[in-house]
Amino acid sequence: MDLILNTYGTTLTKDLDSFVVVHPDGKQRVHPKGVKCITISKGAMITSDAAILAIENQIDVLFVDTKGSPVGRVWSHRYGSVSTIRRNQLDFTFSCKAVDWVKAIQQEKIGNQQALLLALTPTSSEMEAAVNGCVTKLEDYRSKISLLEGEVVSDIAASLRGWEGVASRAYWKTIQLFMPESMRYEARSQHPAMDLFNCLLNYGYGVLYGKVEGALIKAGIDPYVGMFHRDDYNRPVLVYDVIERFRIWVDFVVISLATQEAIPVEGYRIKEDGSVWLDALGKRILIQSLNDYFDEVITVAGVARSRMIHLHRFCEQLAQSFLQYNPER
Repeated sequence: MDLILNTYGTTLTKDLDSFVVVHPDGKQRVHPKGVKCITISKGAMITSDAAILAIENQIDVLFVDTKGSPVGRVWSHRYGSVSTIRRNQLDFTFSCKAVDWVKAIQQEKIGNQQALLLALTPTSSEMEAAVNGCVTKLEDYRSKISLLEGEVVSDIAASLRGWEGVASRAYWKTIQLFMPESMRYEARSQHPAMDLFNCLLNYGYGVLYGKVEGALIKAGIDPYVGMFHRDDYNRPVLVYDVIERFRIWVDFVVISLATQEAIPVEGYRIKEDGSVWLDALGKRILIQSLNDYFDEVITVAGVARSRMIHLHRFCEQLAQSFLQYNPER
C-alpha cells in the first residue's frame, strides 16, 4: 500500500508504533507493515517522528511536484550501495555493453507499443488499417535500431534518438484515433500538458519515475549515471533510461481511463494559459488506478510476481550486471 498525501493541510504524524494521517475530515491510523511508499505533495506535511518511523521500516518517503514527479526523497541508510557496483557502473556506461543494453531497451519499448496497439479494438476498417500500418512502421524502426553499431553509446545516440522520435510520433498519432472527443489531442505535450489526455499521461509518468528511481536506489545503483540520457545536468538520468521499458504500464492505464472518460471534468484544472493540470479528484483516481495495475501479478520469464516486484527485480539484475562487469573480458 502507498500512502498518498495530496490534500492541502494533511499531516502525517506518529503515535506509538503507527502512522496517523490527520486531514480536514478527521484522523486515520496506519500501521507501517504493508506500507511501501509515502508520497507527499505541496501543502501536505510529515513530522520528523513519522519520517524516522518510515526510515526504520525501510519505507520510501517521496516529495512530488504538481506534475507528480519526485523533487526529493528520504530513504533508509540500509539501501546503501557497495562501491564496486558504482565503480563498475561507470565502466559499463562507457563500454560496448552499454550500446547493446540501450538498443535492447529501445527495441523493447517499441515492441510494447506494438503489442498495446494490437490489443486495442478498432471500430472501423479504417482504424484497423491505421493500426496495422503503424505496427508495420514500428517494426521497421525496431529493425533499424537493431542494425546500429558503435563502440560507445554516443556513437549511435543521434540515430537512436531519431528512430525513437519517429516511432513515438507514429504511435501516439494512432492512439489518438481511439480517443473520445473530450480526450482528443493534437500531439504529445509536456511541461505543461495542453489537453486532458497529456495531462493524465504526464502525471502518470511522474508517478512511474518515482517508482523507478526508488527501485534503482534500493538496488544500490547510482541513478545519476545514465547511459543513453547523459546530458541532463544534476538529474538522475539513468531513471530516464530504465523507465522506457516500463512506460507502457502508464500508457495502458491512461488509455483505459481516457477511453472510458473515467475522470470527470472537476478532476482537472485549466489555467489561463490553456495548460491542463490534475486536481485532487483526478490525482486520486489516476494514482489508485496505477497502483492497482502495478500490484497486479503477472508472469515474466516463468516467475509470477506483481509488476512492481518485476520492476525491482529488473533493477537488481542490472546491479548484478554492473557488479560482475569486467572491462578486460
